[in-house]
Amino acid sequence: MEIKLEKLGFKFAEDIAVALSDRRIRANLRDLPSPYTVEHAREFISAMLSDADTNFAYAITADGSFAGCITATRQQNIHSRTAEVGYYVIYGLWGKGIATRALQLLCKSIFENTDIIRLYADPFARNSASCRVLEKAGFIFEGTLRQNAIKSGVVEDMKMYSLCKNHDL
Repeated sequence: MEIKLEKLGFKFAEDIAVALSDRRIRANLRDLPSPYTVEHAREFISAMLSDADTNFAYAITADGSFAGCITATRQQNIHSRTAEVGYYVIYGLWGKGIATRALQLLCKSIFENTDIIRLYADPFARNSASCRVLEKAGFIFEGTLRQNAIKSGVVEDMKMYSLCKNHDL
């Protein structure tokens, strides 16, 4: 299966709306509008495209078809050379290595083409699949962020992972 990253654009709005309407995907993401509409997807894409120095946003494709999204968002001030990574893959493609490969491609691109030196992600601690994706992509587990979020009314722990340009590759 050929995995590629394609610059996020409005042509993916319907695919994103379908993906983010799936409760299995939504369970592992930050809170989103429900139902998640094409208009919500367009707003997300607009926000990602509005600042190319801050947002690095891509559609993940598998053999040419939409498979999910992956983003990195540059942080601010003293953290301006750090970016937070987020991703999802549509449910029917889980467990096929797509997220890991997409994450590897994103990290390589960011480290080669920007001044960012640290990427991080903080999945819910219960999301062992996402934690495994990060580990397989070379991210280092830094610790558990206890009671760090409230998702659907439930207090959640999160895990912190990072990949540093000069130390982890």
